[in-house]
Amino acid sequence: MNAASPVSASQHAARPRLALLNYGMGNLRSVAKAFEVSGADVRIVEHAEDIGAADGLVLPGVGALPDCVEALRATGLGEAVKGWIGADRPFFGICLGMQALFEESEEGGCRGLGVFPGAVRRFRLPPEYKVPHMGWNPVAFRPSGAPLAAGLRAEGEPFYFVHSYHCVPADASLVFGECDYGGRFVAAIARGRCVATQFHPEKSQAAGLRLYRNFIELCRAAG
Repeated sequence: MNAASPVSASQHAARPRLALLNYGMGNLRSVAKAFEVSGADVRIVEHAEDIGAADGLVLPGVGALPDCVEALRATGLGEAVKGWIGADRPFFGICLGMQALFEESEEGGCRGLGVFPGAVRRFRLPPEYKVPHMGWNPVAFRPSGAPLAAGLRAEGEPFYFVHSYHCVPADASLVFGECDYGGRFVAAIARGRCVATQFHPEKSQAAGLRLYRNFIELCRAAG
């Protein structure tokens, strides 16, 4: 061990290391910047073997879920995600990164990674509600989500959404946050050190950065 080791350990404690998964469909630049501003060091990885000694794993996503899941399987990142969550290591999924965790989706009739039981359903809303659901809507967080919800108002905090499908967990205890858009739907899930959101925290200004900081604190505590 060289003389720089104590400094490296201190830096590690101050800024957890996040592996941001690149499977060709993520909004990588804005997600990486938001996590860096929030207090983490971010490394973009394309293969499971590149995850290394990360303190947390981040799965972003925009686009179509069937393409997302196919790319995750082709790169081996899908199995890495399942193993990581199964070991209760800190994980953050964003948009498609949340939908991919469930068993199946109405989008293209695809099979998800099956980390959690449940399905992804297309919005079926009154005609006055547009699909995709796009824009700012308040998310109400459940007390059971603390400390992930620290600093966020339980009665509702605005976040930015862009999606046509929503997750329907078979296990209601997974639900961390809910939104009302022509009816209530699941906007965030949490289980152990795993959290995932349908909304985009990196596009959600102060509330989004607060949620990212809470996840970073989770990574620090887990280390």
